Amino acid sequence: MAAARSFLLLGALYGASGVALGAFGAHGLKARISEAALATWSTAVTYQLTHALALLGVGIWLRFMQASAHSPAGTVITALGVAGWAMALGVVLFSGSLYALALGGPKLLGPVTPLGGLAFIAGWLALAVAALRLPGAA
Repeated sequence: MAAARSFLLLGALYGASGVALGAFGAHGLKARISEAALATWSTAVTYQLTHALALLGVGIWLRFMQASAHSPAGTVITALGVAGWAMALGVVLFSGSLYALALGGPKLLGPVTPLGGLAFIAGWLALAVAALRLPGAA
């Protein structure tokens, strides 16, 4: 149940910090950075908040599967673990690089953003795998 707790904690922390970073962008950065940089900041916030919710869902699903007396073979649990860690990494790489770039960070961070996007995609695909491996799934 440690992974479930980790995903729930990360989802909550990413959610809280996403709201704070969104407010900071809207109120603290609006007059200090360009419109393009502000749009980049907003994209980072959107993806962070979306995946904060997804991590909460993964944590709840994983906790349910681990507690269920009818829990299927570990493949669903493994897929959920992959999904959660991929999404958590995606937030760091994708949103983190966009925050830094919006604040004028080095351009060499640009190639990091798509790696975060790939981590997000891997996470969502791992969720699909978990769904397909549920008992009774087609």
